Amino acid sequence: MGLNTRIEAAISNAVKVGQAKFPDNSGAVPPRLASALAYATAPGGARIRPTILTSVAMACGDDKPMLADAAASALELIHCASLVHDDLPCFDDADTRRGKPTVHLAYSEPLAVLTGDSLIVLAFEILARQSSHAPDRVAQMIVTLAQRTGMPGGICAGQGWESEAQIDLSAYHQAKTGALFIAATQMGAIAAGQEAEPWFELGARIGEAFQVADDLRDALYDADTLGKPAGQDDLHGRPNAVTLLGVQGAIQRLKDILGGAISSIPSCPGEAQLAEMVRMYAERLTPVVSPQSVPGE
Repeated sequence: MGLNTRIEAAISNAVKVGQAKFPDNSGAVPPRLASALAYATAPGGARIRPTILTSVAMACGDDKPMLADAAASALELIHCASLVHDDLPCFDDADTRRGKPTVHLAYSEPLAVLTGDSLIVLAFEILARQSSHAPDRVAQMIVTLAQRTGMPGGICAGQGWESEAQIDLSAYHQAKTGALFIAATQMGAIAAGQEAEPWFELGARIGEAFQVADDLRDALYDADTLGKPAGQDDLHGRPNAVTLLGVQGAIQRLKDILGGAISSIPSCPGEAQLAEMVRMYAERLTPVVSPQSVPGE
């Protein structure tokens, strides 16, 4: 089974858990909310976070693949939940996501809130269901995912910084974007029975690179190319790398971060393959920029 197929199967199976009746077949399931769970998670984007997680697990031996699959799907459910909530009128008020109407437009605002909430809870259920296989690893993964989702340093904190008068830019970027990449590298290592701490730097660097790349795409690409509204940083007055460094400076910063990410990979059996994966993502993340597309330069 290829990596993409493995990840998609894990996510699909996780969503089915949230759509199913109880084992004794008791109680009906609200059909529109059940439908919204699938709508919010598929078709997916690049699935970069679960791909990184699974790749780290494989580089570390992947001795319990069912744990890596559960972790990868749980992480993607959290990411998808964050997108559903980010798109709401109280935040970005976005009309499209991944080239289709956002959940609150397709299903209603109340159902969008419930969809995001349900995906978050489902993520932790998917992990907890693996407790009988490796309770210590599962417990560590649950704590790691919780820390990178809520307060004080998770994606909720990242969103919270946007409501502050004074923003700590480093803390903002690490929480808003870096948190789930840190979760990806650390949970991948934990799933394979390795220590989490050595994998923090790789996740943090990939997260920082992704944020800079996202800033560049937001500034340079149109909504059709992105599959979501463009120019959101300027519209909402968010700090971003393009404003701070200019387009060429942001591109150079992106390349520097990715170089550091490769250097930070801990020693492991699959180190070379993991470095190649990071290089592949480096090419995909770096925007193709023509002189005509560079504003003010």
